[in-house]
Amino acid sequence: MLRFLTAGESHGRALVVTVEGLPAGLPVLVSDIAEELARRRLGYGRGPRMRFEADEVTLIGGIRHGRTLGSPVAVQIANSEWPKWTEEMSPEPGLPSAVLTQPRPGHADLPGMLKYGFDDARDVLERASARETAARVAAGTLAKLLLSHLGVSIVSHIIGLGEAAAAPDGPRPGPGDLARVDESSVRCFDPAAEKAMIKAVKAAAKDGDSLGGVAEILGYGIPVGLGSHVHWDRKLDANLARALMSIQAVKAVEIGEGWDNAARRGSVAHDAITYQEGAGYVRPTDRAGGIEGGISNGALLVARVAMKPLATLNRPVLETVDVATKEPALSFRERTDVTAVPAMGVVAETMTALVLAGEALRKFGGDSLAEVVRNRDGFVAALGTTPSAAVGPAAE
Repeated sequence: MLRFLTAGESHGRALVVTVEGLPAGLPVLVSDIAEELARRRLGYGRGPRMRFEADEVTLIGGIRHGRTLGSPVAVQIANSEWPKWTEEMSPEPGLPSAVLTQPRPGHADLPGMLKYGFDDARDVLERASARETAARVAAGTLAKLLLSHLGVSIVSHIIGLGEAAAAPDGPRPGPGDLARVDESSVRCFDPAAEKAMIKAVKAAAKDGDSLGGVAEILGYGIPVGLGSHVHWDRKLDANLARALMSIQAVKAVEIGEGWDNAARRGSVAHDAITYQEGAGYVRPTDRAGGIEGGISNGALLVARVAMKPLATLNRPVLETVDVATKEPALSFRERTDVTAVPAMGVVAETMTALVLAGEALRKFGGDSLAEVVRNRDGFVAALGTTPSAAVGPAAE
């Protein structure tokens, strides 16, 4: 079983992630993680902190001479701004220089303060911050590296930002298009929609406001058989939805054409099954998004992730209450982004990779990378002429 645990606060000394369950022999370099972390900082509308963050990566354990050992892998991501926060975020006994008492609507501030008995919102926001996703991206890099040896690629692109949206029938990026997506300042594959998205971000920035949006996650080369129908917590789509919903500010997840299918009749909502000699079972459509009954069916995995506008505004207008005085107030301002949707797409890739890698290890097993690959190849070979449903216009 693959699992990971992160630790650290937004302005603390460092973030740390421990990943357990990786097979031995997986090639890993610091540069692999650094490159993915750099992608997380992409996106028009990001705040100044993205220019300051250097994401200094240190491999703490579990890797020797560029390969995993089969033991837990620990990664540290240092905070380049720590010298500015050594007193405010010190683990030693003391008092903060300022107490934040005007919680932001839409953030974890007030529920967290009430739950844990805090009188300072910083005790909540430091951990609730999306900065924590840097540690997830480090873990997800390891999962992506494993999946690459199994022929699986994960790509994200932004299909909605504010009211600007890509054409529903527009082209989707393939595994070879990730660099092109990242070259877009909003990580959009549709040039016309990209211009509209940038315009929307500029307008929101002028007003001191924020924007949400939608990322589409695509999984290529996923073999049939990941996940299971036998238990609720083994279903691939359920675990994928949980992982994607765990990303800060994400409020909705769609698998395949879930929302459109809810309005269709059953006669047109499902993917017909055909058979082609040499290709196996073929689906001319992919409305299910590559998952049926909680199991991958070999078709293209499609998930859409909706992120709400950020709760911290450059021009605070959200009404709140000062928890110390109980008087009306405006929510406090922290350094923030106009939008983090382009970066959210990268984080969503990460969470998708972690779920898929975990299910692949559950399905194929093995203590070494060679053994996992051998088991995967044996499973696919045993399928004979019916290896997958990844054939048809939707999967090309």
